[in-house]
Amino acid sequence: MKVTTTLARSTTPDGEPLVLQEHDGHYFMKVAGVQLMSTNASSSEQTMAELGCSKMADKPRVLIGGLGFGFTLRRVLELCPADATVDVAELLQVVVDWNREFLKDVNGLLVDDPRVTIHMRDVADIIKGAAGDDRYDAILLDVDNSPDPLVQKGNAGLYDSNGITLAKAALKPGGKVVYWSANQDKSFERSLAKVFGNVESIGAKAYPKARRFTHTLFVARRS
Repeated sequence: MKVTTTLARSTTPDGEPLVLQEHDGHYFMKVAGVQLMSTNASSSEQTMAELGCSKMADKPRVLIGGLGFGFTLRRVLELCPADATVDVAELLQVVVDWNREFLKDVNGLLVDDPRVTIHMRDVADIIKGAAGDDRYDAILLDVDNSPDPLVQKGNAGLYDSNGITLAKAALKPGGKVVYWSANQDKSFERSLAKVFGNVESIGAKAYPKARRFTHTLFVARRS
């Protein structure tokens, strides 16, 4: 019987227990006992990067909300040229620390890629401040479990009408925002459509050989 090892513990800003665990060579992060992410189910995060970063312009600017285990970051760096700017907003310092300390063989070393800047800030604040040349070609938001937040209640502001409007303003013309969700959410899709017009709701698999789509990626483009 393979043992599950708890590597580190912390708490979320809302006081919920946050743990990093390892089992049979894979890593898991849980909030209040609910699995938030794992290294053996990362396909949807990579798909999110592909949807947001296809056909990148010269010197693209990309904003990733939520570092997680770095799978979105890895795929973004694979897709973007050497002159890209990739900003990663991560609210929890321990997530960055755990990547460097425990996840070097996963994607932990990518946080120090020369194209990458880690911002220990709420991604909403970065979005609010993006204007002119500081706007983004792609914004990839994987900060919580869904539009119904699990990690931090304050994340709900990213998904309301004001948050969606701010995300649109932070994009360059033709830029895209992609929201990761563990669930389908017709109400959120309608809210996106009111601001952006044409919106896609795309099913995503947790791992390549999965038989069904278990996650949802909402893609909205600024005209």
